[in-house]
Amino acid sequence: TTHWTGKPQPLNSLIRIDGKAYRLMGRQPEGTPALAQTSVRVLPTRTVYEFAGAGVKVRLTFMTPMLPDDLDVLARPVTYIAWDVNSTDGVEHRVALFFDAAASLAVNDPAQEVTMGRYREDGNEVLRAGSKEQKVLQRWGDDVRIDWGFLYVAAPQSENGRGALTSARAAESAFVSSGPAPANDDLETPRPASQNAPALAWSFDLGSVGNETASRYLLVAYDDWYSVEYLFRKLRPWWRRNGAGAADLIRESLTDYASLKARCEKFDAQLIADAKRSGGDQYAVLVSLAYRQSLAAQKLVADIDGTPYLFPKENFSNGCIATVDVIYPQSPQLMLFSGTLLKASLTPILEYARSGR
Repeated sequence: TTHWTGKPQPLNSLIRIDGKAYRLMGRQPEGTPALAQTSVRVLPTRTVYEFAGAGVKVRLTFMTPMLPDDLDVLARPVTYIAWDVNSTDGVEHRVALFFDAAASLAVNDPAQEVTMGRYREDGNEVLRAGSKEQKVLQRWGDDVRIDWGFLYVAAPQSENGRGALTSARAAESAFVSSGPAPANDDLETPRPASQNAPALAWSFDLGSVGNETASRYLLVAYDDWYSVEYLFRKLRPWWRRNGAGAADLIRESLTDYASLKARCEKFDAQLIADAKRSGGDQYAVLVSLAYRQSLAAQKLVADIDGTPYLFPKENFSNGCIATVDVIYPQSPQLMLFSGTLLKASLTPILEYARSGR
């Protein structure tokens, strides 16, 4: 996986079936075969991949709950990754799952040093990585990636998983050879993100899986503290406007998973059905892509008086935000789903226009 600038920001997932490892996501470890992908569906709030082989079927779902009727949820910098596994041959199979997120997601340059840590929140294990420097709001322009704030990976205690702070290669090799993520953390940090690939790793032992589906999930989150400096005002992300912190974000996101899953499934079904009635199957795919593209490069923040501002980011122009050539084509979607979001995208432009700048 890569950032939109083309720079690698690896996410990897593996599965062990009866002691043999297969790749679901990513290119590592080399020599590990990929489980055959049988389908992919791109939906407004979810991407659903399906794989099959070695007597099992796997559904891998990315879910980002960008629900336009709930700005507090839409603004959360959280994506859920879920695995659903069941046997396809009537025989029970021993199954384990693995995931890792590279610490390079938290830096602009792989040469920058990163730190890693492990925390507990309401009994749930939380892994964290971030740049050592933490130069908040110090970098801007084109071909840049965030290098302040922290990347988190967390799963509920009930999922019976195991996290590890280690190098991606060490974690992947341990899973391929024996199953779980390493029992010991890598203490050699801070170190450059490019040095021995530090990562936040997680593994789940599903035990014997038969016809009944076995499911696991975790979340990947990114807390940036401050999101944008606008007219010399440093603005908080919308979800932080009332004093919430990373612990609140992770606790509420884990608590809300089941209800958000149901809401996303309902929203996707309704929007896809409307689009198909309007223009058929291909049009429905375009609507899904447009929905995601119109929101994915946005940041919802709170001004100092609590006014919501929605800033779109241009890709490879001159690093601008809140430009009318981006807002104009996305505005019909905002008109349809949320007048509040439309107003939030226009207000900064009007304020800037009357500022004398």
